[in-house]
Amino acid sequence: MSEKIVSTLITQIGDPFVLHASDGKYYMYATESERECRFDVYVSENIKDWKKVGTCYKPTERSFGYKNFWAPEVVEHNGKFIMHYTARWKKNHSLRMGVAVSDSPLGPFIDVYDNEPMFDPGYASIDGDVFIDDDGKAYLYFSRDCCDNVAKNGEHQSHIYCVRLTKDLLRTIGKPKFICGPDPKLEHEMHENLFNEGSFKWNEGPFVFKINGEYLLMYSANFVWTKYYCICGAKAKSPWGPFEKYDKPIAQYIEGKVSGPGHNCVFKDDKGQMYCAYHCHTDPNLACNDRKFCIDKLDYVDGKLKMKITL
Repeated sequence: MSEKIVSTLITQIGDPFVLHASDGKYYMYATESERECRFDVYVSENIKDWKKVGTCYKPTERSFGYKNFWAPEVVEHNGKFIMHYTARWKKNHSLRMGVAVSDSPLGPFIDVYDNEPMFDPGYASIDGDVFIDDDGKAYLYFSRDCCDNVAKNGEHQSHIYCVRLTKDLLRTIGKPKFICGPDPKLEHEMHENLFNEGSFKWNEGPFVFKINGEYLLMYSANFVWTKYYCICGAKAKSPWGPFEKYDKPIAQYIEGKVSGPGHNCVFKDDKGQMYCAYHCHTDPNLACNDRKFCIDKLDYVDGKLKMKITL
């Protein structure tokens, strides 16, 4: 069995994002405990050993959000560090995405807009991911959350959308476009998860990057607090799709070893090796909201993403 990548146990987090910054260090940001209204930052020089440095973002009176601070992602762009995150809007108690900026990957990250989210598509939106193409055009992929998105069959579904971003990554351009939703032809996306009342299905946590002219989408399916939460993949010839989904997950439940792997990002080390950072349930035999930080090598073999879990 291969040696696990992360030697530092970091628990009670979710939705980890790793930035390999221009200073050569690795910075990890994540959803903290559901009770916490903040984002902390962890730093590593070798990917294995991580140190919690402190809090890099806390909401203020200017912030649009007041709770449910989730899924921070940080982009180093034009000498600044730009964080996109999810929170619940004070105005209507619905989920939206915010944007904050810092001169340092350690923060403090300061909200760009007074009491406003980054944009308002008119529905709950979470899990923002920024992709900048080779031509410099920037895109935001996100999930239209299932809490207020009801399909024709009455099922609540989370769908993935894409929208253009301004060059400074601070505003959207035009209307979001539907990318994908739960596919009834894929058994691994169809695990029944009863949440409150009714039936719910998920495609969320998008992460997009490009290899050899092909646009690769990684995303999560199923309910995050069940063992069936999994990392899925898709590919396209355009950032707008259409995306062809893989017939099997990239990472999924393995009895006694891993439960609920999901909401991942991809980054490279100094040698160009790709890694996938993700969370899974801290106890592989207990699916719940106690999640830990994981990293494994990610490879692109015969036109497909492949990952071997080393927990």
